[in-house]
Amino acid sequence: MDGAGGRRPVVVGVDPDPSKRLALVWAADEAARRGSPLRLVHVRGVLYGGYRSGEARRSWEQGDEALRSVGERVLGEAVALVESRRPAVEVSASLADGEPAWVLREEARNASMVVVGSWHLNTRRGLFDSASVALPLIAHARCPVVVVPEPEHTAQQPAYLVVGVDGSPHAAAAVDLAFEEAALRGAALRALYVWHPPLLGTLDEEAATQECHRLLSETTAGRAATYPEVDLRHEVVRGHPVQVLAEASAHALGLVVGTRGHGGFAGMVLGSVSQGVLHHARCPVITVPV
Repeated sequence: MDGAGGRRPVVVGVDPDPSKRLALVWAADEAARRGSPLRLVHVRGVLYGGYRSGEARRSWEQGDEALRSVGERVLGEAVALVESRRPAVEVSASLADGEPAWVLREEARNASMVVVGSWHLNTRRGLFDSASVALPLIAHARCPVVVVPEPEHTAQQPAYLVVGVDGSPHAAAAVDLAFEEAALRGAALRALYVWHPPLLGTLDEEAATQECHRLLSETTAGRAATYPEVDLRHEVVRGHPVQVLAEASAHALGLVVGTRGHGGFAGMVLGSVSQGVLHHARCPVITVPV
């Protein structure tokens, strides 16, 4: 649902754990920067299983009501936090039933962006308590999706964002949003082209590097005139995309990548590189659909 004046809201998935509020804070700050409304969405738990007797039905209804009560409390606390931090932001809240990935995917239809939290993975856990939320959402949402890590990382000063460029026409959407985000924050922008040499090597590595610089310059051309306040830095880095981007994200305000391309780190929506960036990035990852 659009906010006042038809403005598309920033949508944020609210975690039931009160200690995990970095995504909520990030979304509130982003809505304030953009002058956008903020929509808080909490997906309550769902009770499964049928019932036959009246006693079983009463038990199910009591459990369902308890879940609703918890969800309303979670949303009330989240709204209070936003109103305290960003009192000028227009806030709405929704308590939804269903699978979180599906609910947020539906919310994305009318959103300017969707924000979710994550904590870094081990062998048993995934993003947003499994890849079942973040990755399907990124794969299907038609607006940018932001994955904010827990715990909070420390950004370097002077502040900067990183955008990954793979030379494809689709990278332009990621570059556009990266410039906009940098301008909103008064930050610099590092545009990275990650060159992963073929296994058998190349006969002319210098020529290959020059071609990477050319593609990087072409992809970012024209934005400097639109955003003259943004300090743009071009970088061609040799290595594996996941490792290079993870290292570049260590002290960045955000890492911006496209979710499609023709190889490189943006080549597969749910491929190993895309998942690797979400696994290892130490700052918020902003994925841009193209």
